[in-house]
Amino acid sequence: MDQEFFDIESLQTNFKAAIRDETDVAMDFYLEGFKELCKFFHLMGSVFGFVSSDVKAKIEILEMHRQKENAEQFETFATMMEYEKTSALLDKKDYVSGSRTLLRLHRGLAFVREFLLKLSEIEAHEKTTGVCKVAYNETLAQYHPWLIRKGALVAMYTLPTREQLFNRVCQDVERSISILPDVLAVSKTVYDRTEQLYMDFDLHSLP
Repeated sequence: MDQEFFDIESLQTNFKAAIRDETDVAMDFYLEGFKELCKFFHLMGSVFGFVSSDVKAKIEILEMHRQKENAEQFETFATMMEYEKTSALLDKKDYVSGSRTLLRLHRGLAFVREFLLKLSEIEAHEKTTGVCKVAYNETLAQYHPWLIRKGALVAMYTLPTREQLFNRVCQDVERSISILPDVLAVSKTVYDRTEQLYMDFDLHSLP
């Protein structure tokens, strides 16, 4: 069986397609892009194995919403948030909220984008442990309990150099590095739009 790699071009293509209008984000393209980020987490090994499985579960929940009778309500982030809020679904005990689920992916995107950004700023021979720790502490660590934070930070000491990491996760390393700036730019647009929608609908404090 061929090894599965992180396809950064697929991430780029799907995230660009997800921002087809000026303020919203299209769910299906976002989830397709996020499947590549899930591969990225998985390929990093035990460091973020727990993130990989959690991300996969969240993607499946949102895909499930897109397959139900009211699928059109989940076509974009804005339609989903408005539907769940106006229908009083966010406080319903037996309901799995798409908005709450998406918030977890949104936080994961903040981490991986920050990590990729910092990877682009170091030399090929440099270890990635330090930049990963900084990216994690600035993003995901804020939402993880102490035990998970400690385990993640300890595991980061096993991370290789930037060159070794790219060789591990990407099939075409040179191509991946060449389009990384554009991927960082489009993922920032996706992140910023999502962040703004959570502010507009006042859903940032979802538990």
